[in-house]
Amino acid sequence: MRVAEIRRFPIKSLLGEQLEAVDVEQRGLAGDRLWAVRDGDGKLGSGKNTRRFRRMPGLLSLRSHFAEPVPVVELPDGRTFAADDPVGHAALSQALDRQVRFEREATVQHHDEGPVSVITTAGLRQLATLIGEPVDPTRFRANLLIDLPGTGFLEDAWIDHDIHVGPAVVLRPRASLTRCVMIDMAQGDLPEHGDLLKTVAEHHNMTFGLWATVTCPGRVAVGDTLTLTRTGTAG
Repeated sequence: MRVAEIRRFPIKSLLGEQLEAVDVEQRGLAGDRLWAVRDGDGKLGSGKNTRRFRRMPGLLSLRSHFAEPVPVVELPDGRTFAADDPVGHAALSQALDRQVRFEREATVQHHDEGPVSVITTAGLRQLATLIGEPVDPTRFRANLLIDLPGTGFLEDAWIDHDIHVGPAVVLRPRASLTRCVMIDMAQGDLPEHGDLLKTVAEHHNMTFGLWATVTCPGRVAVGDTLTLTRTGTAG
């Protein structure tokens, strides 16, 4: 097993960036979902409506790039601005047709379920078999895509194991990731799908992939090998 892709989303619910390597901290990938869009009612921009999130059409037409001290936002027309730029907030509000602003994470993390999200090529092949066509991994907005031989939701068996990634990082899968309508939405160059969420609901209890906590921080890179050990055993 190897790391096939690494993706970071500096601003929650916006398009992100594909990386060759990244530092992994206790909170997750450095800079991942550290910022979010917030409206006047205090809700975070998302593709769904919940007590915490508000669906904001148009977020997936925007792209975020990691930078210090604040990420950079790219509009569909190519304009860019820093996330703390008042002029940028005005452009964002105009693009989304509502008054919003970018805010850095405070006491509550922006992650939906956990710090690091993981999917596998075996799981993608299983979905492709069910749907009858290849499934692009970017639809799931996962941090790590793992090249795993075979076909099926094989990563389910990783819960209660430690995942050793490269020379230092250890992840601990906690649960399967619950999916929402965002996986069917148009994003970047991908058109609206329409069947993914239905398929995931019918065949895998509305879940796909895993979320994990970080047991040992470090750096991961594309091509790093993975090994599994039972929780609490030596790697």
